[in-house]
Amino acid sequence: MAADAGGFDDPSAEVLAEAAASFGLLASSARLHLMWALSQGESDVTHLADRVGGALPAVSQHLAKLKLAGLVRSRREGRRQVYYVDDPDIVTVVRVMVGQLTARSQHAPASVRRLYETGG
Repeated sequence: MAADAGGFDDPSAEVLAEAAASFGLLASSARLHLMWALSQGESDVTHLADRVGGALPAVSQHLAKLKLAGLVRSRREGRRQVYYVDDPDIVTVVRVMVGQLTARSQHAPASVRRLYETGG
């Protein structure tokens, strides 16, 4: 472990690699939108596809990646596969990040909002 930084030891290389992998999966706006929707409550793939405006096969693929990474889980209810976030820490990270950026964009000057909207 590296030196104490403000009262905290540096995390191990394994922890940093796992965190980077999780953040990498959330770097996709489609997967982040799915995580945001699932942070509001569990849902099946059909309702998630409707909510995020994605094609059913694409949403299923994103959910499969999130599931493999351990960010979401699923259970079978009859013929439906219901997805949910089983980790309250992931829900907190997603809600804080999206909430902060939403608040920031609402209070930003119009010129800055246009810059964000154009992807510049």
